[in-house]
Amino acid sequence: MTAVEVKNLSKVFHRGLGQGFFTAVKDVSFTVAPGEVYGLIGPNGSGKSTTMKALLGLLAPTLGSTSIYGIDSRKVEARKAVGFLPENPYFYKHLTGLETMLFFGRLCGLGGKPLREHCVRLLEQTGLADAADRRLGGYSKGMLQRIGLAQALIHEPKLLVLDEPTAGVDPAGSRKIRDLILDCKQRGITVLVTSHLLEQIQEVCDRVGIMASGRMIKEGALKDLIAVDDQFEVLLQNTDAALEPQLREWLAQNYPNTQILRAGRPHTTLERLFLEVTESKSSD
Repeated sequence: MTAVEVKNLSKVFHRGLGQGFFTAVKDVSFTVAPGEVYGLIGPNGSGKSTTMKALLGLLAPTLGSTSIYGIDSRKVEARKAVGFLPENPYFYKHLTGLETMLFFGRLCGLGGKPLREHCVRLLEQTGLADAADRRLGGYSKGMLQRIGLAQALIHEPKLLVLDEPTAGVDPAGSRKIRDLILDCKQRGITVLVTSHLLEQIQEVCDRVGIMASGRMIKEGALKDLIAVDDQFEVLLQNTDAALEPQLREWLAQNYPNTQILRAGRPHTTLERLFLEVTESKSSD
């Protein structure tokens, strides 16, 4: 069973009286396997946020379907498996970090001593243990994003959906959030993340979907997407500058102790791939 399935999703909005219709998402399909980190990227207006909202049951598809672990995502039971961190989460600033976690835990039906212990563990995991008794009004943007991530994990979801989790966060805070995503992956939690910070997406994602103009224009395993098709590279150890082409045959005869540590196609960056495919789409 897939963790997430988006199948032939289209979403059409009515602009207003006499202004016609606008198609935000056009026949988008992708799947996310259990335990996978999947990145959904695209320029502003590409349809990725609309796709996320449809998956979360916040918007009804015009055509197509979305499901979470085999359950139609419009059904309440599908959302029980989901933890969500929006781009700009809202918190009660007068509450402390621990009080905030206890509040969200009770909303999820948790309580008692096990809830308090669970909240303390999550605050430790997100690097907020020292700020547990501070009011959120004094938290930095990075700290607010981290407590948002902690509350998204309070009910131990199978799927974590993150919308621009590092938006407005400094490099140190971004690194901490990246490490938390990787920790979720190690714990078997499926992660679906959108971000405009492509370097961070490249660091954490197994697979990536690139959207533009409401369509999925490139999708697949990250290592395959950023491979350069017409090049080949070899990394050598304990070699010298005298080596020439015909390397493999020549090494076997003259340098038997030289090791080829890596061989394959060199990789471009996700940012370069993103710009190439989105710019070519906009020029169509």
